[in-house]
Amino acid sequence: MAASTTGAVGRGTAGGDSAVETSGPAVAGTSMGRHISLGQGPAGDEVRIALRDDTSVWHGGRGGPAALRPGRSVIIRQGEEGLSAGRVWVDIQRVAGTIVACGRDTVEVDMGPHRGRTHVVIPPDAFERVLVRHPRLEPGYLIDVICVRTPEGPRAVRPGTSQPGYRPDDLAAPDAAEAVPGVLRGTATWFGGAGDETPDGAAYPAVDSEGYAGGCADAPSGCVPFPYLSLGSGVAVRNECGGRAAFVPVVECGCTAARFCDRCVECGASPRGRIVELTPAVFAGLGGELDAGCFNAEVRAGGAAPW
Repeated sequence: MAASTTGAVGRGTAGGDSAVETSGPAVAGTSMGRHISLGQGPAGDEVRIALRDDTSVWHGGRGGPAALRPGRSVIIRQGEEGLSAGRVWVDIQRVAGTIVACGRDTVEVDMGPHRGRTHVVIPPDAFERVLVRHPRLEPGYLIDVICVRTPEGPRAVRPGTSQPGYRPDDLAAPDAAEAVPGVLRGTATWFGGAGDETPDGAAYPAVDSEGYAGGCADAPSGCVPFPYLSLGSGVAVRNECGGRAAFVPVVECGCTAARFCDRCVECGASPRGRIVELTPAVFAGLGGELDAGCFNAEVRAGGAAPW
């Protein structure tokens, strides 16, 4: 599987090439023209990701190496041949939650108890695209937008998914007698953005609120029956569109995801329900396109990947 890497883009100086191993998918990085430095490897040598001639760079829909400016954060999906960048997303961010208030070109969004509130600017060049899939930009309805991080806050570029036609409080819970499936099928999305400090992993919609499991007492039940897990447990996630799979630790309660009873249509229509949210590097490493927003997924709770 092609690895994904997060890093901060900054100034640096070129060093000698070296063969090193990285211990995980997320490390800090520094832009150096045609390379992005990932810091030091286990042997103390500098680890670098090279930009190829065909490397695709996203920065709000437009890109190229010029977007790799000092101070910007990146998500890198490595190429199949090793330490080179196949795809780079610069300053990408996602905002999903319940609309609290609307202004002329801004929306205040409650992203849930773990992520707080934020104001999203929807500029004129993105407004029509957002409105087509989010026709109700009104308090009480859900919103999900892909953004570019700016000094003034997130700026919407495009919708992440289509807006559900209900208010979150109106979402009906699954029948209590409905059996919990061994393998969940539905939508996988991602949360946060480049430069976030959340450890790589998954936000799971059904973290138990009892004891020390780490769940939210007022979390909605979602529209599909989930097995309960605790923080620190894990889920096996498979991208049905590309076939990549991985075992991912649960690092956050995904109570916001439980409010979205929508579908992903990346490779046919998925069953309804967001069954997992992934950090950006994990999502991209499983073959997801961050700017697309989702992939059709299978999730097995608590066990190693069976695929």
